[in-house]
Formats: sequence, structure tokens, C-alpha cells
Amino acid sequence: MAAGRYAVHSDLMSDSGSGVHYYWCARHHRVETDADVCPAKHVLGPYASAADAENALQKVQERNEAWDAEDARWAGEDR
Repeated sequence: MAAGRYAVHSDLMSDSGSGVHYYWCARHHRVETDADVCPAKHVLGPYASAADAENALQKVQERNEAWDAEDARWAGEDR
């Protein structure tokens, strides 16, 4: 492909169309918006809704558990 002709994709998680992004701040244990977001090293996101941001840690835990189970299965530890 010639330079400048690569497909561009939009991150659905961060592009809600509302113009507002929500973040979970691990430092303050609260939902924050673009207007008051802490530095990136303290936040998860952006998310399309405040509810999604508020549930960020639960989603991280669920994904980690699923990945750990898959790693164990792949390594043959589930036999």
C-alpha cells in the first residue's frame, strides 16, 4: 500500500459520539471526566459512560481470571 492509504479505525470504547469521556481513577476511587481527569498513570479508560467507568475494575478482574484460566489450559494445568 502506498503511504497515506492505510485504513483508519475508530476505537469504539473511547468514541461514544457524545464528546464526553469517562475514566476510573484508581487514585481517588471515582469516575472522572475529561474536565477533571487525573494523569494517565492513575486512570483506566476512556469509557463511553460513567457506568462503564465505574465497573472498570470488575471488568479488569473478569478479564484477568479468563486469561489466567486460558493460560492454565494452554499450559495443560487443567488436566
